[in-house]
Amino acid sequence: MPRIIEGVRLTRMDLMKTRTKIRLATKGHKLLKEKRDALITEFFKVVENAKGIRGELSENLVQGRVNLIKTKALMGTNEVQSIANSTPAMGEVEFGFRNIMGVKIPVLQKADDIDEKKMSYTLMYATPKLEESTVNFSIAAQKLIRLIESEETVKRVGNEIKKVKRRTNALEYILIPNLEYTKKYIEMRLQEIERENFFRLKVVKKKKMKK
Repeated sequence: MPRIIEGVRLTRMDLMKTRTKIRLATKGHKLLKEKRDALITEFFKVVENAKGIRGELSENLVQGRVNLIKTKALMGTNEVQSIANSTPAMGEVEFGFRNIMGVKIPVLQKADDIDEKKMSYTLMYATPKLEESTVNFSIAAQKLIRLIESEETVKRVGNEIKKVKRRTNALEYILIPNLEYTKKYIEMRLQEIERENFFRLKVVKKKKMKK
């Protein structure tokens, strides 16, 4: 149930202040709803994107493993292990941010790719299946980075949606109703005071006329 805002006086000045607060709260509520709706749209978009990336990652890992097993059968485990040991590491991942409706979203990017010359030298005597496996796992590494980025985005946008919802509900169900109730109460009391003053003036006037 709405209640009167504490500290409000029965004056026209406080009535004007309350009306201003109602306008600002209503405008803020509208903006928060727009932000919430935009975030929800972005949330489902990112979730759908993450599902697609997860599927592609799984597919590349499975295909890479199949090709690797075939390579071991053709070249031998020791030879494949030797090639793996001489293959350069994937490289570092750079970390940054972008902004979505005031929410900081992580952006991950591989700093550098595996040196193609070293790879071509390393795989000079390798089978096509090993090359295919290498490509599969290289793509999987990129997909994994995109998946981490997407899932962290889902988490951050989801948390922001909860915050915006709480603020929107606080305005809609608590602050604005209390302000409206306070405004009506001040208006009603001011009208009563005006009627009392008017009646008092009439009484005084009648007394003066009788004298």
